[in-house]
Amino acid sequence: MKLFTLVFILFFVLNNAQAQKTEEDNNSIIEEGYQLVKNRKLGNCLACHMIQGEDGPGYFGPPMVAMKARFPDRDVLFSQIWDATIKNPATSMPPFGKNMILTKNEIEKIVSYLLTL
Repeated sequence: MKLFTLVFILFFVLNNAQAQKTEEDNNSIIEEGYQLVKNRKLGNCLACHMIQGEDGPGYFGPPMVAMKARFPDRDVLFSQIWDATIKNPATSMPPFGKNMILTKNEIEKIVSYLLTL
């Protein structure tokens, strides 16, 4: 019985540590996405999109609000950033992935951040 209790406690401690690491990793990814959104040499999203609490012209594209409600499917938001011309050939949004402005990994981080808005 003591061995079972010890194994259970060890499992609980290790599982809790893994959950904390996962949360820290997610927070790091979200922060990296936020930095990409603000980076004028990469995402530069604030040049066209308004994000509450951020400085930037942000009047050209739609405001970045209620993103999870607007994009319940993460892949749709990813595709929009990767190549917005697929859904709207007349869009002025650059095809960030298709034109290799951003990597797939960078777009994933941006999506993770945007879905927190």
